[in-house]
Amino acid sequence: MNHKGTATLETKHLILRRFCIEDAKFMFENWASDDEVTKYLTWPTHSDISISESVLNSWTPLYKKSDYYHWAVVLKELGVPIGSTGAVEQRDDIKMVHIGYCIGRTWWGKGYTSEILAELNRFFFEEIGVKSVQSRHDPRNPASGKVMEKCGLKYEGTLRQSDINNQGICDAAHYSILAEEYFHRRAK
Repeated sequence: MNHKGTATLETKHLILRRFCIEDAKFMFENWASDDEVTKYLTWPTHSDISISESVLNSWTPLYKKSDYYHWAVVLKELGVPIGSTGAVEQRDDIKMVHIGYCIGRTWWGKGYTSEILAELNRFFFEEIGVKSVQSRHDPRNPASGKVMEKCGLKYEGTLRQSDINNQGICDAAHYSILAEEYFHRRAK
């Protein structure tokens, strides 16, 4: 893989950029403190802005690594972060990235999450040279699976009680798209 690190990316409505400590207020207010947003995520809801600050302080030094991929999702019309996305797992040996994402509830149902995943597919396949993009969701959160399908990921199967999130031990519905599928889809 041709690692480039967390490069700034742009879509029609969004800018994906590196987090900075000044984003803590927006992280806390726009998504991390909302129990409904974190319901099916693997990290706990932030009860105080100091938690958001601590998280960002742990993330920002990692941007020095060329294989670290974690973006603030900035809505252009607001100019502030409304969510986060990144490679939550990656394997260089099989050229695979596993993408996770979340955005604030105010912006659900507007197509922004699909815009995020579509751009990350483009970035990872075209610029980094991955062979597979994967993602997963709790089946009780079907909207996340619809985002994956809209972006060309195929449902692979559900592993029962194979994951844990803020609801406890849960099933995990797995999706993926291979490089040849991505490029074939793009050529259409």
